[in-house]
Amino acid sequence: MSNEALPARTAPRLRRPTWRDPRLVVGVVLVALAVALGAWVVSSADRTVGVYAAADTLTPGEPVDTSLLRVVDVNLGAEQERYLRADATLPDDPVALRVVPAGELVALTAVGDATAVEVRSVAVPVSSGLSERIRPGAVVDLWFVPEAPAGESDARQEPEPLVAGVVVEQVDVSESGLVVADRGTLHVLVGDGDLPPVLAALGARGSVAVVPVAGT
Repeated sequence: MSNEALPARTAPRLRRPTWRDPRLVVGVVLVALAVALGAWVVSSADRTVGVYAAADTLTPGEPVDTSLLRVVDVNLGAEQERYLRADATLPDDPVALRVVPAGELVALTAVGDATAVEVRSVAVPVSSGLSERIRPGAVVDLWFVPEAPAGESDARQEPEPLVAGVVVEQVDVSESGLVVADRGTLHVLVGDGDLPPVLAALGARGSVAVVPVAGT
């Protein structure tokens, strides 16, 4: 066996990375993509527009102007074009075409010309306590309660339904200012076709009862 010493192995020298190194190119690309993605996310988050929301409940036929609206900054993508933008001019003499609850964004289809409103405001005297659920924008049913003939308190007739699903426009109560006051006037929006029976009931011997619709 030869005792000659084996030649010493030289340690490999580290090379400096060059632009031709695929690992360096991939790393640079990944960093650039991460920076671009972060910039896009920040830019998208700031891309909001101002749209109008109802400051208070809007009811059909009610004139709409900026005093009844407030501006909300939203980012809804293409959906935001469905709403009334604050940087756009309001239509001429717009009115609400449907109920818009307080705080809800005002859709373009929720406002329009007064000729498109097919309801009329009717004042209904209320002699009994009103439920606290009866407020502008609430949906109620109207019933007629006939008055018993004189001297025949036990011969009272059964109440009759007048119209279902009408919207409360305004609530006027007594000087106490409470919604549950004993007397007041309720303004409801009645369709043209339902006006005759409602007006007839208001002029008849009896009273009109207001019943809130559950879930509205």
